[in-house]
Amino acid sequence: MKKIASIVLGVASFGFVATGAQFYAKNSLKIAQAVAEAVTMDEKPAKDVLDISAKSAYLMDNYSKTAIYAHKEEERLPIASMCKIMTLLLSFDAIRAGNLSFEEEISVSERAASMGGSQVFLEANAKYSVKNLIKSVVICSANDSCVALAERIAGSEQVFVDRMNAKAKEIGANNTLFANCTGLPKEPQYSCAKDVALMLSKLLENEEYYEFGKVWMDKFEHPEGRYTEITNTNKLIRFYDGCDGGKTGFTNEAGFCLAATAKRDNTRIISVVIGEKDSKQRFNDVRTMFDYAFANYTTKKIVQADVPLEERATVDGGKSKSIAVAPQRDAYFFLRRGEQGDITSEISLKTVKAPCKKGDVVGVLRIYQAGVEMDSVPLVAYENVKEANFFDCLQEVAEEWNKR
Repeated sequence: MKKIASIVLGVASFGFVATGAQFYAKNSLKIAQAVAEAVTMDEKPAKDVLDISAKSAYLMDNYSKTAIYAHKEEERLPIASMCKIMTLLLSFDAIRAGNLSFEEEISVSERAASMGGSQVFLEANAKYSVKNLIKSVVICSANDSCVALAERIAGSEQVFVDRMNAKAKEIGANNTLFANCTGLPKEPQYSCAKDVALMLSKLLENEEYYEFGKVWMDKFEHPEGRYTEITNTNKLIRFYDGCDGGKTGFTNEAGFCLAATAKRDNTRIISVVIGEKDSKQRFNDVRTMFDYAFANYTTKKIVQADVPLEERATVDGGKSKSIAVAPQRDAYFFLRRGEQGDITSEISLKTVKAPCKKGDVVGVLRIYQAGVEMDSVPLVAYENVKEANFFDCLQEVAEEWNKR
């Protein structure tokens, strides 16, 4: 059964709090085009009003992947420690797959303990929890912790790097090649601002990340009570309202780099700069990009999860003839402030065969802007329906007879 919602929803009227659900990445280009078509001719694009000094820069909405500002965003450049975003992503993937846990203790190899650059001075052959190792990578960019995680997850850093490159292709980061898990200089190795933004966006799907990403200062515990003081290399988490994550990077070859995210109300923005002349400039440019995004754009909730719709799905062979349905997740629309981005929705429901459990997928809600499909949200059963027994069938026959 298919129903077309002819009511046009003015998204400017929605004001719910976002929970982090995302648009489907496969529709990101269509969404970006739809938003771009709605921009009035007298408004200047970001490239004309932002003065960014980075070699490469990219600013995007996290949920829809809509590009707000781009400067040489696909140019292949060294990104230094920002490659640790992928190291972290694979670490969280391993945890989600059940192959690793935050509580597990890893025995650190001589090689991992000997890594130079940014580090927390791990002791060779000592054991550290996965949680603490991840924390040190996020907060202070610890190279030794990166290698320890890579060796545990893949058996060796090289095999881990192969997985990093495979993951990059999987998420559409096609201008990226990793040579190690730390970002220390090694050829060939490169990425681009757009790919870094995509990697960070994927990492942000792990809610546990924010437990570490927004920490300013902490202590890293070693065996026998020794501690290393660690401070977040991303100063914006302390000095920019809404910034709760990101990754810095620096080598002489890469210059000063930064990928950061900030959230205000429903809107989460990702900003990336590569090749800045100094640390102060990278923070200033990302702050400028954040300010522009939050001042000129907003995100509205269109559909709220677990709120029943008026439409009901037909049930075949159940104690009830129909069942309430609700969206499985929230859906959002990203647009310029002041726009009335009118949208329409289409609901398709299938006939449900009893028994049916709450949460079973029974249909789909498609959301359109100017005829372009923006999103597709699964619709799920909002209640349980048991299979009709013999007496239920007799009662139904009796009710139909009485109606004659």
